[in-house]
Amino acid sequence: IPIISTMHHPRSTEAATKYFLTQAAASALILFSSMTNAWNTGSWDITQPLTSPSHILLTMALAMKLGLAPLHFWLPEVIQGSTMTTAFIITTWQKIAPMSLIFLTMNNLSTSVFLLMGLLSSLVGGWGGLNQTQTRKIMAYSSIAHLGWMATISSIMTNILIMNLLIYLIMTTSVFLSLIISKSKTIQDTTSTWTLSPTLTIIMLLSLLSLGGLPPLTGFIPKWLIMEELILQNFNLLISMMAASSLLSLYFYLRLTYTTALTLSPNTTQTKFKWRFYPNTSTMFITTPATISIFLLPMT
Repeated sequence: IPIISTMHHPRSTEAATKYFLTQAAASALILFSSMTNAWNTGSWDITQPLTSPSHILLTMALAMKLGLAPLHFWLPEVIQGSTMTTAFIITTWQKIAPMSLIFLTMNNLSTSVFLLMGLLSSLVGGWGGLNQTQTRKIMAYSSIAHLGWMATISSIMTNILIMNLLIYLIMTTSVFLSLIISKSKTIQDTTSTWTLSPTLTIIMLLSLLSLGGLPPLTGFIPKWLIMEELILQNFNLLISMMAASSLLSLYFYLRLTYTTALTLSPNTTQTKFKWRFYPNTSTMFITTPATISIFLLPMT
């Protein structure tokens, strides 16, 4: 919360307030579910089997902490109100704690609620991102869609859930770091990436396509394995809808890659290069996540 509100600006204050309220409400719901459970069973342990209302409450609370649809409304707003670096922390690091709670209590959480939420999240993540011009909001909706894929598999195979989380974290890291280095806050800003560094342009192109889940890249692994597992469990309609929704999110990744690497705005000869001072953001950290988010597919 202090990190979000360090920028002294009404928007960041608003974002910090929204973040605080949603997280506080979700924490209160977790406590409330354990309390009703203790009232019914006499046990305070959330890893023991829970009563029916309390396990649905716990599921909803964890989904709210993560930002799964229909409890996703805070995520794009908070991310848009904070800086790029803070947005990066919220979409990556802040997903680890709720996911580990889901991993620990998976046996007691409501499977049907998770499958429904996962489907809804992937649809909302696809539809919501179509109309956005801000890169941070696009990344927020892509985060919602990816978390939807994780939610559907969480009740069936937790090891795929963990692998999907790790790959999602690495891919988002590489995309966010390239956005931070090129200072691209809107889609329009990405059109001048080629003046900054051709290498970065290529890395950004491939990372975005990998985030969209195209086959020769890393992002295809989780989609492939989750589809295979859900087809084995006979969730055919569900997985067809999710695959269709991933096409929606692929559309806005493609739009970003198009403006980044495939369009040349009409420029005069003087503006071929931005002033190249020594970059004040470190480019060393992008090397590992970018490589992993492009070349990991043979691991499968």
